[in-house]
Amino acid sequence: MAKTKILILGASGMIGNTLFRKLSQSRKYEVFGTVPNETQEKLIAEKYKKQIFNHIEIENFDSVIRVVEVARPSIVINCVGLIKQMSNANDLPVAIYMNALFPHRLAHLLSAANVRLIHLSTDCVFSGITGYYYEKDLTDATDTYGKTKFLGEVTNYKNCLTLRTSCIGHELQGYKGIVEWFLSQSGSTWGYRKAIYSGVPTVELAEILTKFIIPNHQLSGLYHVSAEPINKNDLLNLIAKEYKKKIKIKPDDKEVVDRSINSDRFRKKTGYKPPTWNALIKKMHKDYASSHIYRKYES
Repeated sequence: MAKTKILILGASGMIGNTLFRKLSQSRKYEVFGTVPNETQEKLIAEKYKKQIFNHIEIENFDSVIRVVEVARPSIVINCVGLIKQMSNANDLPVAIYMNALFPHRLAHLLSAANVRLIHLSTDCVFSGITGYYYEKDLTDATDTYGKTKFLGEVTNYKNCLTLRTSCIGHELQGYKGIVEWFLSQSGSTWGYRKAIYSGVPTVELAEILTKFIIPNHQLSGLYHVSAEPINKNDLLNLIAKEYKKKIKIKPDDKEVVDRSINSDRFRKKTGYKPPTWNALIKKMHKDYASSHIYRKYES
C-alpha cells in the first residue's frame, strides 16, 4: 500500500517540527518538511534531514511552487506564520503577506493540483472578552496578529481545512512559547487565574491529525480544535508538577482574558475526545524527554 505523502511548511517551528517528527514516525506516511535556511536546517534531528527541503521561503512563492512540484504531496500542512512573540510581529506588510495573503495563494495553488491543504489558524482571532467561542461567533481581534490570521483563514475550497487552535510545546530554539519560557524561569512567577486557555500540546495536535483529520478526506471548511478550558495558574502548576520544576507560582487576578474556544462541532464530526489536562501535560513531557532537543532545566 502506497504511503500518503505529506509536506509540512515550517518544519523548524514549534508546531511544525512536532508534526514533522511525529508524522515521520508513522509507517503510513512519507513526510517532507521545509526550512528557510541552513541555520534552521541544523536544528532538525540528523535522522530526518534527508526529508528536509532547504531555502523554501514563503516570501519567494516560486520556491513554494517548486517544492510542491518536487515533493508531489497529497497533503500540505501550513505551519508557517508570523506569530505575535516575534520581534517583527507588528510589521504590517510582512504580517499581511505571511498570515493573510500567503495561505490563499497556497490554497489556490494546491486546489489546481488537487492537493489537500490543512491550514492552522489561531484562537487569537478573538479578543478574549467573552470566551468559549464558537466558529460562528464574530472575530473581534484588534491587534495585527489576530486580524491578519483571520484574513488568512481558507474556507472557500473543498480541498482545504482551516483549524482554529492554539498550541503549547517545546521549541527547537528560543523561549517564545509559555512552556519554554516558564521552564527557564527561576525563583517565582505569576499564575494568572483569570487568563483562560483551551489549546492543546503540539504532540496532541499531531495525534489528532493522524487519527481524526488525515483519514477523514471529506473534512473541509473551518473547525475549532481544543481541550477543556483551563486557567494559566492551573496550567503552570501542572507543568511544574510534571517537570519537577521548583518555582513559586503566585496566583494573580490582574490579567483577565478568555480566548477559550468551543470545539463541540469538531468533536461530533470526528469523534475526538480530549484527554484531561493532567494527561496532556504528561504526554507532552514524555514526548519531549524522548526527543533530540531534551535539556534539563535548573530548578
